[in-house]
Amino acid sequence: MRIWDDLGASRRALAGFAVIGIGWASFSAQMPVIKAQVGVGDGFWGTLILVGSTGALMAMWLAPLVYRLIGSWAMITGVAFMILGFLVTGMAQGPAVVGFGLFLAAGGSGVADVLANAEVSEAESDTGRSLMNLNHGMFSVSYAVAAICVGAAREAGFGPVAIFCGMGVAVAALMAWMKLPDRRAMHHEAGDATGMPYGLVWVGGFVVLAAFLGEAASEGWSALHVERTLGGGPAEGALGPALLATGMAVGRLGAHLFGANWPPIRVMILASCIAGIGLALAGAAPILSIAYVGFLLGGLGVSVVGPLALGLVGQAVSPRHRLAAISQAAALGYAAFFLGPVIMGYVAEGFGLRASFYVIGAIMFVVATVLLPAWARMLAGREAPTGPGPSP
Repeated sequence: MRIWDDLGASRRALAGFAVIGIGWASFSAQMPVIKAQVGVGDGFWGTLILVGSTGALMAMWLAPLVYRLIGSWAMITGVAFMILGFLVTGMAQGPAVVGFGLFLAAGGSGVADVLANAEVSEAESDTGRSLMNLNHGMFSVSYAVAAICVGAAREAGFGPVAIFCGMGVAVAALMAWMKLPDRRAMHHEAGDATGMPYGLVWVGGFVVLAAFLGEAASEGWSALHVERTLGGGPAEGALGPALLATGMAVGRLGAHLFGANWPPIRVMILASCIAGIGLALAGAAPILSIAYVGFLLGGLGVSVVGPLALGLVGQAVSPRHRLAAISQAAALGYAAFFLGPVIMGYVAEGFGLRASFYVIGAIMFVVATVLLPAWARMLAGREAPTGPGPSP
């Protein structure tokens, strides 16, 4: 029954991840209608999404400053900006307003994301338990459930404003759980960075980046691969990202329940290999069923790499550096949502969609064979952390 203790220990972060999943699922499931509402083409729509991603990256770097300024209310404030941004997006009749709304929403959720990850790291330090996969699994579950609910609401005739208002009510109900302990007394990132292991933090950030790159590539291009390369219909195409999300939820929750005491570096090496095999299989698949197996394996593999890497970053630094370290590693990781479309798009244009999946799969193998072993040596060179689980 330790799962109940884990849920209680990370309840604030769990609420944060849940509301971030609800918010972005509510937007993603309505992208076709919002895009039609503002009347822009595919290329310009992609630019608007990129504007939102810029807000998230900026917010992740600034999250420690936000926490220093408003303390316990920082995560709630970030979520409030996320809700406001999505409401503006739902009401928008022109592209400029959509860009502004997405910038607000992504910025608010970026602050909340960093603070939620930092809160998990604090809970891991306090309990000696690995909790990252549990919390990131909550994001996957809440995202899937919210997407289904939004689809049902659209079928019932509700528009974006009504759906985002409903999302706001659901998120507001969870805000009471998101007030953070005030730990500002032990955070001195702005005044004293002495002792921060930047190399270790940044290598960990690149591991997170690679994992999110695999996730972003599959989420954004799996449906197109199924429909364009393999001749599937719209419903068959939608099953690609659905299987990826299923694999990620199963991987994260399963790793928490059954693999919490496994050496995290070894788990990440194995998971990166599984992700590489899955993505390569999806690219090479001659028929739909094999592609689906590839997407499922890809989701299982990438699911645990990012959370475990963020957990190790938090364990490897002193408490006063923890929030800044998580902020930097997360911001590096989320750069994948810039790089993913660029890599997939240019490779697909030059060599075809199959080759795009081969490239991302190859990156995961490089992580397993080069980046993670190097990071393990860096971690071993530091004094053994007091965090959860066994040593790397």
